[in-house]
Amino acid sequence: MDYRKEFAEFDEVTYLDAANQGPLPLASAKAAKDAIEWKKLPQHMPNGVYFDLPNRARASIAQLIHADAEDIAITTGASAGFSAVAAGIDWKSGDEVLVARGEFPAHFAAWLPYQNAGKLTTKVIAPRERFISADDYIANITPKTRLVSASLVRYDNGVRLDAPRVAEACRKVGAMFLLDASQAAGIVPIDVKATGADFITSSGYKWLLGPYGTGFFWARREWSAQQPLGPVYWMALDGADKFSGLPAGQLRLVDGARRWDSAETGNFINLSALDASLKLIVSIGSEKLFAQAQALSRMLIERLPMDRCVLVSPPEDERRGQYVCIAGRTPERTQELYAKLRAENVIVCIREGALRVSPYLYNTERDIQRLISVLSV
Repeated sequence: MDYRKEFAEFDEVTYLDAANQGPLPLASAKAAKDAIEWKKLPQHMPNGVYFDLPNRARASIAQLIHADAEDIAITTGASAGFSAVAAGIDWKSGDEVLVARGEFPAHFAAWLPYQNAGKLTTKVIAPRERFISADDYIANITPKTRLVSASLVRYDNGVRLDAPRVAEACRKVGAMFLLDASQAAGIVPIDVKATGADFITSSGYKWLLGPYGTGFFWARREWSAQQPLGPVYWMALDGADKFSGLPAGQLRLVDGARRWDSAETGNFINLSALDASLKLIVSIGSEKLFAQAQALSRMLIERLPMDRCVLVSPPEDERRGQYVCIAGRTPERTQELYAKLRAENVIVCIREGALRVSPYLYNTERDIQRLISVLSV
């Protein structure tokens, strides 16, 4: 099926940069425009939208990751999930957080204040071979490990983690496992139970095709039930949708992760767009989207001009996410290739000295062939 019609024309641009910014589908842009009209003329705002919108988004995300909607918080981005975990754990002296070298900065920033306060130590681990693997995490997990913080798909090279194996090693020592799914949610098939993770956090503006300032946080129900410390949004109070009907003296939080909803979850401008994008993704299915993107990435790998470029991602499908990172034979050559692609209106991203090529549902083999043609000349 041609999904290109779901998006605006790219003005003769070959857009291969979903890992940086996923474009809003046309329906999502219209939904945001309609929501702005509600604010301009509030009398036209649908009744209940303040609560209905976040709940619809919650339900769609639950479908995508095979979770219960009650265990999902609607946030402003992946960092909100990191912060919830950091604030909610009762850190003990000697606790370690494992983070792989070169991870996205959020994996370090979340724990830094607690490390500076003497509450934990961030242990940075390095891959024993070229790419980080589950074996590398497992080899570094000890009784001191309180949490492993890792990306399901790495932002810098597209490596896909064998999450269940890491989760099993965490359980053996009583450690918790946090997965950043920002470069996976929406396109990589995810089943929260199968991953074994205790927490999954994600931004919403990449593969979920939402606006900037959207995201979600999933937490295992057993952890949420402990009601750990941290911020609580008022809409997490049982009966909050009744406003003045809250029972005085009998206040309680609802079950699940809603307590971590970001402030003003009823942001109907952002959430209207996210809601429409999620409907599109759910209607297609992550399995189909992942297969398409991997096929395009495989095509790039197979036809990559090796006299000019090198592969910076794993060549094997099972070790790689849905996109590919490549580089020139020298750092200078990588910059030249990036400039050349931009000049030819082929849009990719440069991250950590590599070109990140991230196709999505609007891309075709013709787009990959255009990229290869530019790289080959």
